[in-house]
Amino acid sequence: MNRNRLIVGLAIAVVVALLLSTFVYRVFKQAGAVRPVAVSQHIVVAAIPMTLGTRLDAKSLQLIPWPGGEPVAGMFTRIEDVTNRALITSVVENEPILEGKLASLQSGAGLSATIPEGMRALSVAVNDVVAVAGFVGPGTMVDLLVTAPAAGGQNVTLTILENVRVLAAGQKVEQDREGKPQTVPIITLLLTPQDAAKVTMASSQGRIQLALRNTIDSKAVSPAPVFQAALFNGGGAPVKHSSGARVAPAPPQLYVIEVISGNKRENKSFPNQ
Repeated sequence: MNRNRLIVGLAIAVVVALLLSTFVYRVFKQAGAVRPVAVSQHIVVAAIPMTLGTRLDAKSLQLIPWPGGEPVAGMFTRIEDVTNRALITSVVENEPILEGKLASLQSGAGLSATIPEGMRALSVAVNDVVAVAGFVGPGTMVDLLVTAPAAGGQNVTLTILENVRVLAAGQKVEQDREGKPQTVPIITLLLTPQDAAKVTMASSQGRIQLALRNTIDSKAVSPAPVFQAALFNGGGAPVKHSSGARVAPAPPQLYVIEVISGNKRENKSFPNQ
């Protein structure tokens, strides 16, 4: 009996040893296996900061490593694929150069390359205050207000356009009334042909003011016109002048005196002369 138990115990020990050895072998085999290295590629990025309208060349671009399994839509892997094309937006150093940031090869370079098909670029001369004290720059969004004479001899301020993109902000030199040169800020706006006509008319009839707005705030407000009389007269209705019709004179003022005669009392009126 003891011999049988010994044989059974040895058999169980052998089976357990085989199982443990098999487990240890598999663990060491997995640990020693060489994991495949993720395939990497290169992506074209800006080597220096560049403004919109810049024509790209090999000196302004560079390649940096990029994970092969994480492609970016519109990315380029060769510098020669993007040379001689112009930027339609500003980029910073090491920013990827994507297809959506480039003008077509036929568009050339400069400001004209940044104008989408069907749009127009219109420059408006303003002063430092109108240009929101220097905060209006390329890529900002503005509303256009104009103050001009209205019917009745009073002025009115209208918001003629909302959410207009500024393409460029520069300066030019003009002569003042005495013939001396002066610096005048120039704001270039991206407009539809119809809106360009509105701005041209407004600049010839009154004073244009720019209102800076948040670039993510694109909601149209359509504010009501502000009339000069409503602003300075408390909104009261204007006084209507006589059209020339003859007005009857007011009746003369009368004095009333009480006259007592015996038991009789009566009031008598006398004109004031």
